Amino acid sequence: MKRASFDSRGPAARLAVVADTHSAPHPRGLEHLAAAAPDAILHAGDIGDAAVLERLAAVAPVFAVRGNVDARDLELPDALVLDVKARAGPALRLLLTHIGVAGVRLRADAARLARAEGASLVVCGHSHIPFIGLDRGLSLFNPGSIGPRRFHLPIVFGLLELGPGGLALSHVDCETGRPWLPG
Repeated sequence: MKRASFDSRGPAARLAVVADTHSAPHPRGLEHLAAAAPDAILHAGDIGDAAVLERLAAVAPVFAVRGNVDARDLELPDALVLDVKARAGPALRLLLTHIGVAGVRLRADAARLARAEGASLVVCGHSHIPFIGLDRGLSLFNPGSIGPRRFHLPIVFGLLELGPGGLALSHVDCETGRPWLPG
């Protein structure tokens, strides 16, 4: 298990959350990520080509985990516990992993790991389905996918904002740059 921390220099922390790039992030995805002005980027696995991480790092510092399609030579953990702090508001401990859900339910192994590490939020990818939920007493966030379209699913990324008002989670459409809501 790898552990890391991120301290925002501002009163709030804004993290972009991506997953399932599969070597080919949406052409406008990086543009919209940069426009969101994140303090850092979380990648929840299935990166594909390591060059994707370099492109993301040009926008903001990156914290990433390995997905099921990622080669073992990417020196990434399978799970990461990240402490996020901002000058104002509460601190947050999250678990970043690739496979954390089965459908819309938190997998028992992910819930056990999150609890053992004292995390209150599980961030995962894998399904390509954008999702915000609560299960087994833990918050759950799947940013969806910014990679090639899968079936009829949207191409989106997530935003995690931590500040005086607490934690806010949302999704952004990679094609338009506008907030995305399930329709």
